[in-house]
Amino acid sequence: MEKSLTGKRVVICGARKTEEISTLIEKQGGVPLVRPLQGTVFLAENEVEPDILEFVQKGADWVIFTTGIGLDSLVTLADKLGLLDDFLSQIQKAKVASRGYKTFSALKKLEITPVAVSEDGTTKGLALALESFNFSGMRIMIQLHGETAPVLTKFFEDNGAVVHKILPYKHIAPERETLEQLCEEIQNNECDAVCFTTATQVRSLFEFARVNNIYEVIAQGFTKNILAVAVGKVTAEALREEGIDRLLVPDNERMGAMIVELAQFYKG
Repeated sequence: MEKSLTGKRVVICGARKTEEISTLIEKQGGVPLVRPLQGTVFLAENEVEPDILEFVQKGADWVIFTTGIGLDSLVTLADKLGLLDDFLSQIQKAKVASRGYKTFSALKKLEITPVAVSEDGTTKGLALALESFNFSGMRIMIQLHGETAPVLTKFFEDNGAVVHKILPYKHIAPERETLEQLCEEIQNNECDAVCFTTATQVRSLFEFARVNNIYEVIAQGFTKNILAVAVGKVTAEALREEGIDRLLVPDNERMGAMIVELAQFYKG
């Protein structure tokens, strides 16, 4: 009996668990192509220090937290600088919004209750939850995680707010050779599906395509022949922001579930 992924060339964009995912693909008869697009993310302590100082001095009307790990890092840094009480006091004075359940849990530990929460854990969901508020002339502080959150920034700026971003993490792009190789494979139809496990991977690919004037070709590859697969909602949202609507997203946000879903797709 023919296996569901027989002859299908499946790209893995993550850098974690690539062996396990490759094995799952091979068991279904597919050919795994490991093309890590994650790059590296590291804590940018020196760059964040002035931002923490400014926040402690000036505060904000709204503070938007997008990741639990980012919030924890800011708390640790503020503590290191001897500013923890002042830092937390400024958060408590502001209105707080939260994206994702890990962020919500991190805030709960600090006894901070957000006034707006993204229902589905996406930045788009967060923007929806904030629609009824007036941001005209407001000072907004957005905590990011190695990414620039263009959708969220635009939402606030379009509503008349002044946005300050605080980036406790710095993102270093993946290897140029890997990006070039994957772009060639997409352009030449040398893969059937591309599996993204984070929004960062999506942005890395499309940013590279933009800079190298092949954005249209790459985007078209996904609308015609190649299937984009996202591990979950946040990654799917990043793909939709790039105009990729032909998408496969498992209900269970796990890498294994993603491959099972892909196999089902080809079987059907």
